[in-house]
Amino acid sequence: MTQIASRQTEHFRAEIADGIATVWLDRPERKNPLTFDSYAELRDWFGVLRHADDVDVVIFASNGGNFSSGGDVHDIIGPLTKMDMKELLAFTRMTGDLVKAMINCGKPIIAAIDGICVGAGAIIAMASDMRLATPQAKTAFLFTRVGLAGCDMGACAMLPRIIGQARAAELLYTGRSMSAEEGLSWGFFSRLVDADALREEAATLARQVAAGPNFAHMMTKTMLNQEWNMGLEQAIEAEAQAQAICMQTADFTRAYDAFVARQKPVFEGN
Repeated sequence: MTQIASRQTEHFRAEIADGIATVWLDRPERKNPLTFDSYAELRDWFGVLRHADDVDVVIFASNGGNFSSGGDVHDIIGPLTKMDMKELLAFTRMTGDLVKAMINCGKPIIAAIDGICVGAGAIIAMASDMRLATPQAKTAFLFTRVGLAGCDMGACAMLPRIIGQARAAELLYTGRSMSAEEGLSWGFFSRLVDADALREEAATLARQVAAGPNFAHMMTKTMLNQEWNMGLEQAIEAEAQAQAICMQTADFTRAYDAFVARQKPVFEGN
């Protein structure tokens, strides 16, 4: 297994403590845009995370009052206008690979969203498993506003599943901002919290998840994503197999023993 805490990051920040990794983009003066380098490094980091045994939960945090302004206009969009098709496809596949790495990392991801959360930043939030936000959060899938389609990095597949087809279509066609209140009522956010409490609320949720049966959490995340492409009978059979595997873990026995002893179970992730 890999100890990801020993992996130094250059184009984003990462802190790991007690099984919780907190990552954030660190260009607050520009509202934390993504660059070619940060896309690639985040993709690689989440790819390694799949094999890491020192992280149970990830918080993708805001910084300086904003989550992310998406792809940097000067560092990304400008150069893209000068690339040929082969280079463009390599870039769009790389950005999609970040989403796939997040989905397949095996760890629950909590997005803690404040202020601007647009473009690729909104996609990162969308690809997270849980989303907390402040009342100041403004989320926009603004690809059409720069002359692109709304079908970016899996948005047309994932967003309708979260907020519904008609609402997703409106956001993807118009590129308008979704307010925090809309995001809460539509199910994009699980709850709104004050800006000064956002980091601690996310940490509290992360600690709650990390204290649980982490092998079983990995299985839950796997099933949540794999069952998108299954019929009901396939999904029920897949869940039967997944649950039977979890019943072989020591955490399942620990939970039973704790129940019999009228104690709270202490899970160890195996």
